[in-house]
Amino acid sequence: MFTATTGAAVLGLLIPLAGCGSSDEAAGDGGTLRLVAAEYGDGPGNSSKAFWDKVTADFTKANPALRVEVQLLPWADIDSEVTRMVRDDKAPDMALMGSYSDFAAQGKLYSADELLSVTAEANFLQPLAEAGTVGSTLYGLPFVASSRLLFYNKALFDKAGVTSEPKTWNDLKTAAKALKEQGVKFPYAMPLGPEEAHAEALIWELSNGGGYSDNSGNYSLASDQNIQTFKWIKEFMVAPGLTGPVPPSQLNRADAFAAFLRGEVGMLNGYPSLAHEARAKGISVRAVSMPVSDTLGPGETPPTVGVADWMMAFNQNGKREEIGKFLDFVYQDKNLSDFAGRYHLLPSTVSASRTPAGGGLDQNDVQFLTALRGAQLYPVNDPSWVTVSDTIKRNIGRAVEPSGDPKGVLEGIAAKATEAGRKS
Repeated sequence: MFTATTGAAVLGLLIPLAGCGSSDEAAGDGGTLRLVAAEYGDGPGNSSKAFWDKVTADFTKANPALRVEVQLLPWADIDSEVTRMVRDDKAPDMALMGSYSDFAAQGKLYSADELLSVTAEANFLQPLAEAGTVGSTLYGLPFVASSRLLFYNKALFDKAGVTSEPKTWNDLKTAAKALKEQGVKFPYAMPLGPEEAHAEALIWELSNGGGYSDNSGNYSLASDQNIQTFKWIKEFMVAPGLTGPVPPSQLNRADAFAAFLRGEVGMLNGYPSLAHEARAKGISVRAVSMPVSDTLGPGETPPTVGVADWMMAFNQNGKREEIGKFLDFVYQDKNLSDFAGRYHLLPSTVSASRTPAGGGLDQNDVQFLTALRGAQLYPVNDPSWVTVSDTIKRNIGRAVEPSGDPKGVLEGIAAKATEAGRKS
């Protein structure tokens, strides 16, 4: 994602690897299904190919009349490639990627109730099911997910004399000042660069009672709370140099994560795989809920940010029954947990995240699952979200630049979102 959809695109959750196969390859025959999937690995050693080779072989063994061809594509290419396939009447039977709602809006997808049993459909974690629903119909089947928590380097905190976890923005600012005084390069790493600025922005907005949407599901990108959030960040974090030597508008997530793994970052927002990588490198990482604005009332607990990637089934080739069989197989606890475990992500179903049959969860991931259960996801069920998220990624960092005007920047983004909504 986580994002992956989400991007994780809306969210790819991990760095992509070059894909394989021909994007124009036809399904072949009635007994062959074609799945186009994002590559979750960052090199040959952990490519998704190993998982799909095993799952498709096991599926064909159980269903000798059916086979599945899997084409892997990089996160950077999969949205545009699948869009092109659909446009050229060469849609795959299934796709696993970071967005789905534009295809649902075009009437190109099977709904979940056409593919899965009632029990299987009800097994998805509630926030994920809600994000995969357009109107009252589930089209985006959540596959793997993640949530975001604030990470801090315990050794750097100890060196700076910070003895308690930050719970409010003021706590975070105070900790960042102490880290800076000890020479920490990035007291708080704030990736508002174009790679994934929409994640960092939403985390901060939610922690002040704001967010991307209002209670009715309409965009509220330039709300008073959001404007206040970025004014605070600019004045109290960026201006005093608490975000490090790279301007937030130029810092991408991958670079922030790499700096954290080098021990150069005191605090940043991250997801499970980063925690595992950090611990493997001997970094004493701790994960806590994002500190909240000091203006929030007692008892107000904002949601964390959740990210999911989506399996969808295209109706162009008329293979509803065959697709349903394969999805029933893939979503078995052992398969879903195997995939999630390979990349330290969270399985999307209730049963896979808690049962021995699903392999259970690494203890370090349990707090991320707890956060996911109450998380808010991006508005991926709005067909305009792909355009809106791109606008946020390319512009939100300007709000905290020395000459930036938070109100003007957010109102500009909101205006473009309104225009995108009219076109979708």
